[in-house]
Amino acid sequence: MNLSNAEFTIGATTPKAFVRDGLPQIAFAGRSNVGKSSVINCLLNRKNFARVGAAPGKTSQVNYFLIDRQCYFVDLPGYGYAKVSKAERDRWGRLMEAYFASGLITRGVQIVDARHKPTADDVTMMNWFKSTGCPVVVVANKLDKLKKSEIEPNLQCIREVLELGEEHILLPFSAEKRQGAEELRALLVGQQGIHN
Repeated sequence: MNLSNAEFTIGATTPKAFVRDGLPQIAFAGRSNVGKSSVINCLLNRKNFARVGAAPGKTSQVNYFLIDRQCYFVDLPGYGYAKVSKAERDRWGRLMEAYFASGLITRGVQIVDARHKPTADDVTMMNWFKSTGCPVVVVANKLDKLKKSEIEPNLQCIREVLELGEEHILLPFSAEKRQGAEELRALLVGQQGIHN
């Protein structure tokens, strides 16, 4: 599969607009400032494909990117730090809940900040992914900002707080340095990826 062959198809603002064409959907979730767009751009070898906002929380809809006409990368609204009204946050929350309940997710990618203990919102999101029963990869982004001695304790903290089992993959990652990109591509669209 050619990950560089990617096109934006739709930004769904209501559950009715969710894509239901039978292709696999790989859903990406993460806090507003965790570098979710950067991770997607890194995977696709594109610079500003998934919009990288100057202000966190620019993704306010469920954005579908068709990858080589074989699967979708689904960019979910960022949560946490976005400076938006409570009404707008609530709307995002309802949209996310509807998407997780839709049965459309083939694989989940939960992006967390390798430097910090996961937040309550991260835990909620991970639980939503677990509730779908689909395989989930946890991507610990911003690894390049850590000292070598901090990496393993931080990863262990993420494992514990998110209550990751042996079936959950925790992948150290740096979108900036492209560290972990090949591994993540292989997990998502390689032999053990969408063909499962």
